[in-house]
Amino acid sequence: MLTVTRVVHASVLLDFGGARILTDPWLSERRFYYQGEPRSIATAADLPELAGIVISHEHYDHCDLAALIEYPDRTVPFAVVPGLAAKVRAAGFANVTELAPWQTTHLGPVEVTAAPAKHGVPEVTFVLRADGHTVYFGADTLRIAELDEVARRFPDIDLALLPINGLRIRPLLNHQVVMDAAEAADLTRALRPRLSVPIHYAFTSGPIGDRVMTKSDRNRPDLYLDAAADLAPDTKVHILDPGISLTV
Repeated sequence: MLTVTRVVHASVLLDFGGARILTDPWLSERRFYYQGEPRSIATAADLPELAGIVISHEHYDHCDLAALIEYPDRTVPFAVVPGLAAKVRAAGFANVTELAPWQTTHLGPVEVTAAPAKHGVPEVTFVLRADGHTVYFGADTLRIAELDEVARRFPDIDLALLPINGLRIRPLLNHQVVMDAAEAADLTRALRPRLSVPIHYAFTSGPIGDRVMTKSDRNRPDLYLDAAADLAPDTKVHILDPGISLTV
């Protein structure tokens, strides 16, 4: 059995028959980085026992190592983007594997394969497989053509977790760094997952930051729901509030 539970933003708990994987932990807030929705887990000390943690890239809202220090099991294994292992080890977690696209490791019984991504900094996305289920975790990548290869290598995806807010950086002439709802729907069409859950859509830079730093489609999972219905009608979309679980 596979269960997915959103924590907040792109941080999700995947439970493969008792083997739990945490994606892109973000368990605190700071100036210009606000989650915009209630976090379902207050601190890392409140996390359940984990089989592993995957981290797509080192941006604070996906790699909150300072907050993760409160997790009591320092032997928990990590799979991370190349270049990040030293920082994870410096935070006190020694069991770290870096994965470039199409490299694979195991976190307990869960097979983890890195896939391509593009976000302005080094990033990977992940395919996770265990207990007869396959999950694609899209972190906060742009929609790039290289992601079509995921469907060729993994033709039977049960669940896709896809970012949808189309984040843009205002000082960089509104340069886009995350796929938007329509692009996520197009990726859904390519991946052909049985189910999909949108992620990465409530984030806010705050009243000032949203005006001068970032621009996005905030809190609009309905845009993805409608676009996916048009482009990927065979995929069932579920919108999950933090703390709500879905059995796949």
